Amino acid sequence: MKVIFVHGALVFDGAWWWHRMVEPLADLGIGSRAVELPSCVAPPLPPAKTLGSMHADADAVRAVLDEEDGPVVLVGHSYGGMVMTDAAAGREDVAHLVYVTSVMPDSGETMADLGGEPGPWMDPRPEDGTMGIEAELMPGAFMQDCDEAAVAGALERLTRQPLSVFGQAPRDVAWREKPSTYVVCAEDRATPPGAQREHARRAGKVVELPTGHHPMLSRPDLFARVLAQAATPDG
Repeated sequence: MKVIFVHGALVFDGAWWWHRMVEPLADLGIGSRAVELPSCVAPPLPPAKTLGSMHADADAVRAVLDEEDGPVVLVGHSYGGMVMTDAAAGREDVAHLVYVTSVMPDSGETMADLGGEPGPWMDPRPEDGTMGIEAELMPGAFMQDCDEAAVAGALERLTRQPLSVFGQAPRDVAWREKPSTYVVCAEDRATPPGAQREHARRAGKVVELPTGHHPMLSRPDLFARVLAQAATPDG
Protein backbone atom coordinates (compact mmCIF):
# COMPACT_ATOMS: atom_id res chain seq x y z
CA MET A 1 0.00 0.00 0.00
CA LYS A 2 1.21 3.51 -0.81
CA VAL A 3 0.05 6.88 0.51
CA ILE A 4 -0.50 9.72 -1.98
CA PHE A 5 -0.70 13.23 -0.51
CA VAL A 6 -2.68 16.18 -1.90
CA HIS A 7 -1.71 19.50 -0.32
CA GLY A 8 -3.88 22.47 0.56
CA ALA A 9 -4.55 25.84 -1.03
CA LEU A 10 -2.33 28.90 -1.44
CA VAL A 11 0.98 27.04 -1.19
CA PHE A 12 3.34 25.35 -3.64
CA ASP A 13 5.93 22.53 -3.47
CA GLY A 14 3.65 19.69 -2.44
CA ALA A 15 6.55 17.37 -1.67
CA TRP A 16 7.91 19.74 0.99
CA TRP A 17 4.63 19.95 2.87
CA TRP A 18 4.70 16.17 3.36
CA HIS A 19 8.47 15.63 3.65
CA ARG A 20 8.38 14.88 7.39
CA MET A 21 5.99 11.98 6.73
CA VAL A 22 8.33 10.00 4.47
CA GLU A 23 10.50 8.43 7.16
CA PRO A 24 7.76 7.63 9.73
CA LEU A 25 5.68 5.95 7.03
CA ALA A 26 8.69 4.06 5.67
CA ASP A 27 9.37 2.77 9.19
CA LEU A 28 5.85 1.31 9.07
CA GLY A 29 6.50 -0.26 5.66
CA ILE A 30 4.49 2.30 3.69
CA GLY A 31 5.72 4.28 0.70
CA SER A 32 4.51 7.79 -0.02
CA ARG A 33 4.37 10.42 -2.73
CA ALA A 34 3.02 13.96 -3.06
CA VAL A 35 1.13 15.56 -5.93
CA GLU A 36 2.03 18.96 -7.38
CA LEU A 37 -1.14 20.94 -8.16
CA PRO A 38 -1.17 23.08 -11.32
CA SER A 39 -3.23 25.86 -9.71
CA CYS A 40 -0.50 26.32 -7.06
CA VAL A 41 2.78 27.46 -8.58
CA ALA A 42 5.76 29.38 -7.26
CA PRO A 43 5.83 33.15 -7.73
CA PRO A 44 6.06 35.13 -9.91
CA LEU A 45 2.65 34.09 -11.15
CA PRO A 46 1.27 34.22 -14.66
CA PRO A 47 -2.22 35.73 -15.09
CA ALA A 48 -4.80 33.90 -12.96
CA LYS A 49 -6.78 32.80 -16.01
CA THR A 50 -3.78 30.77 -17.21
CA LEU A 51 -3.37 28.88 -13.93
CA GLY A 52 -5.03 25.53 -13.36
CA SER A 53 -8.57 25.03 -12.12
CA MET A 54 -9.71 22.76 -9.29
CA HIS A 55 -10.62 20.21 -11.95
CA ALA A 56 -7.13 20.50 -13.43
CA ASP A 57 -5.77 19.83 -9.94
CA ALA A 58 -7.93 16.71 -9.73
CA ASP A 59 -6.68 15.61 -13.14
CA ALA A 60 -3.11 16.00 -11.87
CA VAL A 61 -3.94 13.64 -9.01
CA ARG A 62 -5.38 11.15 -11.49
CA ALA A 63 -2.20 11.36 -13.56
CA VAL A 64 -0.14 10.42 -10.50
CA LEU A 65 -2.51 7.54 -9.72
CA ASP A 66 -2.04 6.30 -13.28
CA GLU A 67 1.69 6.00 -12.58
CA GLU A 68 1.19 3.85 -9.48
CA ASP A 69 0.44 0.15 -9.32
CA GLY A 70 -2.14 0.60 -6.57
CA PRO A 71 -3.94 0.21 -4.31
CA VAL A 72 -3.27 3.53 -2.59
CA VAL A 73 -4.53 5.61 0.31
CA LEU A 74 -5.30 9.12 -0.91
CA VAL A 75 -4.82 11.87 1.70
CA GLY A 76 -6.28 15.35 1.16
CA HIS A 77 -5.30 18.23 3.43
CA SER A 78 -7.59 21.29 3.64
CA TYR A 79 -8.38 22.29 0.00
CA GLY A 80 -6.82 18.94 -0.97
CA GLY A 81 -9.96 17.24 0.31
CA MET A 82 -11.99 18.99 -2.38
CA VAL A 83 -9.51 17.94 -5.06
CA MET A 84 -9.36 14.37 -3.79
CA THR A 85 -13.15 14.00 -3.76
CA ASP A 86 -13.18 14.66 -7.49
CA ALA A 87 -9.98 12.81 -8.38
CA ALA A 88 -10.74 9.49 -6.69
CA ALA A 89 -14.26 9.02 -8.05
CA GLY A 90 -14.53 5.83 -10.07
CA ARG A 91 -10.93 4.81 -9.33
CA GLU A 92 -10.58 1.19 -8.32
CA ASP A 93 -6.95 1.82 -7.37
CA VAL A 94 -7.91 4.12 -4.47
CA ALA A 95 -8.61 1.94 -1.45
CA HIS A 96 -9.21 4.61 1.21
CA LEU A 97 -9.70 8.37 1.48
CA VAL A 98 -8.28 10.36 4.40
CA TYR A 99 -9.59 13.91 4.82
CA VAL A 100 -7.40 16.11 7.06
CA THR A 101 -8.99 19.29 8.51
CA SER A 102 -10.70 19.70 5.16
CA VAL A 103 -14.03 20.08 3.48
CA MET A 104 -15.81 16.90 2.42
CA PRO A 105 -18.03 18.10 -0.41
CA ASP A 106 -21.11 16.52 -1.88
CA SER A 107 -22.39 17.09 -5.41
CA GLY A 108 -22.67 20.78 -6.27
CA GLU A 109 -20.81 22.00 -3.16
CA THR A 110 -17.77 24.28 -3.41
CA MET A 111 -15.08 25.53 -1.06
CA ALA A 112 -16.90 28.85 -0.97
CA ASP A 113 -20.10 27.05 0.10
CA LEU A 114 -18.45 25.01 2.85
CA GLY A 115 -15.60 27.16 4.08
CA GLY A 116 -17.55 29.65 6.17
CA GLU A 117 -16.52 33.28 6.57
CA PRO A 118 -12.98 33.97 5.36
CA GLY A 119 -10.52 34.50 8.21
CA PRO A 120 -8.54 37.73 8.59
CA TRP A 121 -5.48 35.93 7.22
CA MET A 122 -7.11 35.57 3.79
CA ASP A 123 -6.07 38.09 1.13
CA PRO A 124 -8.46 38.11 -1.84
CA ARG A 125 -7.65 40.35 -4.80
CA PRO A 126 -10.66 40.52 -7.12
CA GLU A 127 -8.74 42.93 -9.34
CA ASP A 128 -6.37 40.18 -10.49
CA GLY A 129 -8.60 37.19 -9.68
CA THR A 130 -6.38 35.63 -7.01
CA MET A 131 -6.43 34.64 -3.35
CA GLY A 132 -3.48 34.60 -0.97
CA ILE A 133 -2.56 34.52 2.72
CA GLU A 134 -1.41 37.41 4.89
CA ALA A 135 2.02 35.99 5.69
CA GLU A 136 2.37 37.68 9.07
CA LEU A 137 -0.82 36.01 10.30
CA MET A 138 -0.02 32.52 9.05
CA PRO A 139 2.15 31.24 11.95
CA GLY A 140 -0.43 32.04 14.61
CA ALA A 141 -3.43 30.79 12.65
CA PHE A 142 -2.02 27.71 10.96
CA MET A 143 1.24 26.68 12.65
CA GLN A 144 1.19 27.55 16.34
CA ASP A 145 2.36 24.03 17.26
CA CYS A 146 5.11 23.79 14.61
CA ASP A 147 8.83 24.36 15.15
CA GLU A 148 10.74 27.30 13.70
CA ALA A 149 12.12 25.32 10.75
CA ALA A 150 8.64 24.26 9.67
CA VAL A 151 7.28 27.80 9.98
CA ALA A 152 10.18 29.25 7.99
CA GLY A 153 9.80 26.63 5.27
CA ALA A 154 6.06 27.22 5.05
CA LEU A 155 6.44 30.97 4.72
CA GLU A 156 8.86 30.45 1.83
CA ARG A 157 6.21 28.39 0.03
CA LEU A 158 3.20 30.68 0.11
CA THR A 159 1.67 31.59 -3.21
CA ARG A 160 -1.52 32.97 -4.71
CA GLN A 161 -4.19 30.86 -6.36
CA PRO A 162 -7.07 31.66 -8.73
CA LEU A 163 -10.20 32.74 -6.87
CA SER A 164 -12.16 30.61 -9.34
CA VAL A 165 -10.99 27.32 -7.80
CA PHE A 166 -12.97 28.10 -4.64
CA GLY A 167 -16.18 28.23 -6.66
CA GLN A 168 -15.82 24.87 -8.41
CA ALA A 169 -17.69 21.74 -7.29
CA PRO A 170 -16.43 18.18 -7.75
CA ARG A 171 -17.51 16.44 -10.93
CA ASP A 172 -18.23 13.31 -8.90
CA VAL A 173 -18.07 12.37 -5.21
CA ALA A 174 -15.58 9.69 -4.26
CA TRP A 175 -16.49 9.35 -0.57
CA ARG A 176 -19.91 8.02 -1.53
CA GLU A 177 -18.26 4.93 -3.02
CA LYS A 178 -15.11 4.41 -0.90
CA PRO A 179 -14.09 3.92 2.73
CA SER A 180 -13.10 7.21 4.33
CA THR A 181 -11.48 8.57 7.48
CA TYR A 182 -11.72 12.18 8.65
CA VAL A 183 -8.85 13.51 10.77
CA VAL A 184 -10.05 16.32 13.03
CA CYS A 185 -7.18 18.58 14.12
CA ALA A 186 -8.57 19.61 17.49
CA GLU A 187 -6.22 22.58 18.04
CA ASP A 188 -6.59 24.05 14.55
CA ARG A 189 -7.04 27.82 14.74
CA ALA A 190 -7.72 28.26 11.02
CA THR A 191 -10.42 25.65 10.42
CA PRO A 192 -12.51 25.51 13.62
CA PRO A 193 -12.74 22.02 15.13
CA GLY A 194 -16.53 22.36 15.26
CA ALA A 195 -16.66 22.93 11.52
CA GLN A 196 -14.34 19.97 10.98
CA ARG A 197 -16.62 17.73 13.02
CA GLU A 198 -19.57 18.78 10.91
CA HIS A 199 -17.67 17.86 7.72
CA ALA A 200 -16.62 14.59 9.37
CA ARG A 201 -20.23 13.44 9.76
CA ARG A 202 -19.95 12.19 6.16
CA ALA A 203 -16.89 10.02 6.84
CA GLY A 204 -16.92 6.35 7.71
CA LYS A 205 -14.47 6.87 10.58
CA VAL A 206 -13.34 9.92 12.56
CA VAL A 207 -10.00 10.35 14.35
CA GLU A 208 -9.10 13.39 16.47
CA LEU A 209 -5.50 14.56 16.84
CA PRO A 210 -4.28 17.18 19.37
CA THR A 211 -2.67 19.30 16.64
CA GLY A 212 -3.01 22.50 14.69
CA HIS A 213 -3.68 22.74 10.96
CA HIS A 214 -0.54 20.88 9.82
CA PRO A 215 -0.12 17.55 11.66
CA MET A 216 2.24 16.36 8.91
CA LEU A 217 4.70 19.01 10.10
CA SER A 218 4.00 19.18 13.84
CA ARG A 219 3.31 15.52 14.73
CA PRO A 220 4.42 13.33 11.80
CA ASP A 221 4.93 10.17 13.87
CA LEU A 222 1.44 10.40 15.36
CA PHE A 223 -0.11 11.18 11.99
CA ALA A 224 1.77 8.30 10.35
CA ARG A 225 0.13 5.84 12.72
CA VAL A 226 -3.31 7.13 11.70
CA LEU A 227 -2.45 6.68 8.03
CA ALA A 228 -1.05 3.21 8.67
CA GLN A 229 -4.41 2.23 10.15
CA ALA A 230 -6.18 3.55 7.06
CA ALA A 231 -3.80 1.50 4.91
CA THR A 232 -4.84 -1.79 6.51
CA PRO A 233 -7.41 -3.84 4.57
CA ASP A 234 -10.22 -3.08 7.01
CA GLY A 235 -9.23 0.58 7.34
